[in-house]
Amino acid sequence: MQRPLNQGHLWLKEVIKAGDSVIDATMGNGNDTCFLAKLGAAVTAFDIQEVALIKTKQRLEEANLSANLILDGHQNIYKYIQRPIKAAIFNLGYLPSSDKSIITLAETTISALKQCLSLLEVNGRIAIMIYYGHAGGQSEKNAVIEFVSQLPQENYQVYQYTALNQINQPPFLVILEKKK
Repeated sequence: MQRPLNQGHLWLKEVIKAGDSVIDATMGNGNDTCFLAKLGAAVTAFDIQEVALIKTKQRLEEANLSANLILDGHQNIYKYIQRPIKAAIFNLGYLPSSDKSIITLAETTISALKQCLSLLEVNGRIAIMIYYGHAGGQSEKNAVIEFVSQLPQENYQVYQYTALNQINQPPFLVILEKKK
């Protein structure tokens, strides 16, 4: 059985081909950026923390991979990307081993999701890992679930992948696919 993030990677891997434009909306420590780059995708990754950019750049260099790293919030995707994308990934919450007061926020995440949806190609996918066991996390979780639950079913498939018997607010995956 796959953990939610690993399952998200598998579902993204099913649709991403070499050369596809993809977004890592929350660069963090660079794990998702490297995963996408290993697929041969043209990755644009966002984060508001310079430490995230430094860690990701180092991880990419060690793996001999490349990506376009943007020191800016994911709510500003349109400033950098106007072309269609095949996929996007979000890891909501805070950067592990960093300042836990710097978190993703409902309003910026919803803005970024709207931008990604408008750029998403048909059959493209967005994976959203929701970590909510921190101050502000429950509010963002609720906003994201409400937003994706209202996407029209004729245009999008939206699923939630979660552990049901875990304690302490286990993270879970929301995956969506654009049908038309």
